[in-house]
Formats: sequence, structure tokens, C-alpha cells
Amino acid sequence: MWSLFEPTRTYGPTVGQTARTATQERARNRSSHDAKLLRLVMEVEPDEKELKAAGAQLLPDGRRGLRIHGWEIETHKRSILTSSNFEQWEQKLQTSHLPEMVFGDSLLALKHETGVQIYFNAFDALTGWKKEALPPVEVPAAAKWKFRSKPSQQVILDYDYTFTTPYCGSERIEADTEKHGREQTCEESNGLCWEDCKEKIDLVSLSLKEPILFYDEVILYEDELADNGISLLTVKVRVMPSGWFLLLRFWLRVDGVLMRLRDTRMHCIFSNRENPIILRESCWREATFQSLAEEGYASDSAAYNDPSAICDRLQIIMQKTQKLRVSGKL
Repeated sequence: MWSLFEPTRTYGPTVGQTARTATQERARNRSSHDAKLLRLVMEVEPDEKELKAAGAQLLPDGRRGLRIHGWEIETHKRSILTSSNFEQWEQKLQTSHLPEMVFGDSLLALKHETGVQIYFNAFDALTGWKKEALPPVEVPAAAKWKFRSKPSQQVILDYDYTFTTPYCGSERIEADTEKHGREQTCEESNGLCWEDCKEKIDLVSLSLKEPILFYDEVILYEDELADNGISLLTVKVRVMPSGWFLLLRFWLRVDGVLMRLRDTRMHCIFSNRENPIILRESCWREATFQSLAEEGYASDSAAYNDPSAICDRLQIIMQKTQKLRVSGKL
């Protein structure tokens, strides 16, 4: 879906590619260098006439995003966690393991004038990883040595080192402080509750040519699994005159062993400003390299750098669609 709007992108080195760029080495040392050096993200410069025709305004003061039909959509792309912040996160999450590159202050936020907020960040995603606590994916014995930080270290992979997360976004309601005195969570308010539905996001209509008023991609965390593959969580957003669309994607490739793809798509059409409806589709897929080889597909990890190109080969594990009716009555 996103290949229509962005250049082809590959995801990390495969087995045997041990060379590191200077930027990646600094990231592993949890430096404070700008995250923009790690990825080249397509920049969309909207035409002022198109913005005006769509009733949209860019955010002021150098902020990245726009306001349109009651929504304020904004992205923040910040540096990876510093060493001190990294340790604080380990304490809060009660773990001694975190991805190599965590963009702790990066986020995508969508705020509606009713007070409804949907946002995406690394901390909540890793909280989901910690709670799900999947068993570790078995790594070939010949590759385990790569996980050592010291030559004499014994490698014990007794945790989910893939950082697989069930995360599909965070949400809250910013209620009228004069009435409520504070923000309300979904559990405390009846105004933000997803319901299962049979409707589907119309990907065909989204493929139609339409001005892109705003586009961005935010990396939340990334880990190269000690040269055994890639674990990557990103969120992308696209705003058109007709509505907004986003994709939250967790992509995992353990070379020679397993691939896992967890996608969450959300779509909102600008047809009802006061009470918009958001569709959310979640789809989890995975497959082993062995099962793909038995079906006649390539067994070389280099053939699986782009999840968009091979997602249909992965077996669907879970799929559901939900609807959110944004209510102005908080």
C-alpha cells in the first residue's frame, strides 16, 4: 500500500553483513546524534493552493504537521535514548533488555477537537512487548555467539529478544478540565471504545490519485538482532483532502528461522467533522523459512528485505476490524 507513495526501502543487513556504518555504531553506543541520519524519509511539500482548497493549515512555529477538519496531526522525530534515559526506561519497564535503537521522544499524534487523542510511541509499544512475553525464537547454535557483548560471555536467550509487540496505538480523552479536572483514559470514559465490525478499509479508493497534504514516517525502535536479522517498529501517516490514513508496522526477520509481520491500519474519512468514524484493521502474519522453502520460495534471507513485497506469503495468524465512533459528548 505504501509503495505508491514512498521509495523502495530495505530493512537491515542479512547474515554475513557485519560491516557497520559510523552512524549505526554511534546508535549502538546510544549517542544523541539526530535520528534523521539513520533513515532517509520522503518529504512531502504540499502546495499552498491544495492546502487552502482542502481547508488545511500547516502547524506554526516549525512544528511538523497540519490542522484539517477538526483534526490536528503532528509528528515528532527525535534522537535515540541517551545512556541515562536508557537506564531509566529499563527501570520503568523492569527489564535489562531493550532494542539497540529506541527513539523514546519520537511520536505520531492525532488529536480531534472533541478531545479524542490517538498517538504512537516507543514506551507504550515496549510495555506491550513486556506484557505479552513471547517465548524466545530459537536461533541456530552457530549464530548464538553473535549475541555476546564480551568474548567470554555465556549466551542465554531466556526472553523475547525480538521485541515483538501487540501494540496497536495509545489513546486518551483530553476532557474539559473545568468539568473533569484532568485527562480521562478510555477505561474511565465511554467516549472512546472500539467495537468489532465487518467493514473494511477501502484500499482501492486510497490508491486513487489524490493530493498528499502531509506524509511522514516515524521510527519507534529498531534492533538488528546481533546480525541475525531485523526487528523494526515504525508508523507512517498520510493526509489527503478526503481523510487520513496510517500504518503501524512491526517487522521481524530472524535470518534462516522466522518472519513476523504485525500491521495496524487506521483510516478516517472527513465526512462528519463533529462525529468522525475511524476504522482500524489489525493483521498478524508469520512464517518460518522452512515452510516457505517447502512451498518453493527462496530460503535466502536476502530475498526478504521488504515486508511489503512478501507479506502475502506469510500465514495470517490474527485478523480483525474495529470501528471507533468519535463522540463530542465527553
